[in-house]
Amino acid sequence: MLIYIFYFFITIVVVQLFYYLGIFGKFAFSKPQHITPKNLPVSVIVCAKNEEENVKKYIPLLAQQNYPDFEIVLIDDASRDETLEIFEEFEKEFSNIRLVKVENNEAFWGNKKYALTLGIKAAKKDYLLFTDADCYPSSKDWITSMSSQFTMNKTIVLGYGGYEKVERSFLNKIIRFETVLTALQYFSWAKVGLPYMGVGRNLAYKKEEFFNVNGFIDHIQVRSGDDDLFINQAANKANTTISYTPESFTYSKPKKTFGEWFTQKRRHISTAEHYKFFDKMQLGLFFCSQLFFFLLVIILLAFQFQWIAVLAILATRYTVVWTVIGFTAGKLKENDLKIWFPVVEIALILTQINIFITNIFSKPVYWK
Repeated sequence: MLIYIFYFFITIVVVQLFYYLGIFGKFAFSKPQHITPKNLPVSVIVCAKNEEENVKKYIPLLAQQNYPDFEIVLIDDASRDETLEIFEEFEKEFSNIRLVKVENNEAFWGNKKYALTLGIKAAKKDYLLFTDADCYPSSKDWITSMSSQFTMNKTIVLGYGGYEKVERSFLNKIIRFETVLTALQYFSWAKVGLPYMGVGRNLAYKKEEFFNVNGFIDHIQVRSGDDDLFINQAANKANTTISYTPESFTYSKPKKTFGEWFTQKRRHISTAEHYKFFDKMQLGLFFCSQLFFFLLVIILLAFQFQWIAVLAILATRYTVVWTVIGFTAGKLKENDLKIWFPVVEIALILTQINIFITNIFSKPVYWK
């Protein structure tokens, strides 16, 4: 029996090495990206619901972008706090701010996709750049960096949306590691020619791409997924590229408690159920390979079966994975995560198992 477990263990490691070397290595070992400003007309779109504190701080940072031709489309999604009033003041202060006021629609109550659709239709520029109300750009050249990756054919640009570093917080390390791993996956699959998702914290596409797939209509009843479900539907090898210069990053404040982050990740994972079949399969296979790797290592070492070979395979796997994660963390300016990798990887896997089980028995909560 143990010999079959050992062979299964080898198979799982081969699958892991295929992912990390064959797929993820495409991004991890890629050359630094260069910026050639194109000065395309850009509409920066921000949808907010009850975000008064965040918009006070972050909208001025967007208005200060060093870019010659852009507008900011602020969408107030029927906020109950002072978000709309703050937006109105910004509209008076900055000539390039356009305000879209959304009232609750009976058919689309509380649906962010409905609000975003109104904002996209109101945008006057051909190229759309999205971020969230609780996000801020890493530099004044954010628009320049993201828009520089557009070409005649590449009309979708996937960017990196990170989280602020919090000293002496293990939860923060898990959150940021998960964000880096997610970025490694969607950047790498995009480089392979099979893009499957992006994050609304930092995403750009030409307006025509939105109308080519009739916007969010095919998944309008799915409360989440204005970013990843749209990309899963609209992106392909021919029209999608990535942006990973440090100037193109955005950041937001991470959740402060495990419960808040757990709820957030429940929403994200439940959305993946609506991905294309191949994308669900490759994500599922990757997660299963991670889970079985640790389970089989424990079993084989507990019974001391071929323990020298098991340790050698274990060392090989960690050397490869640690190297790929290390190069990725360096590219995304998350260098401190390198030394924490083995611990946070296990913590993340245990959390993901918990999320899957919880989502089976209850539905996650969506847009505010």
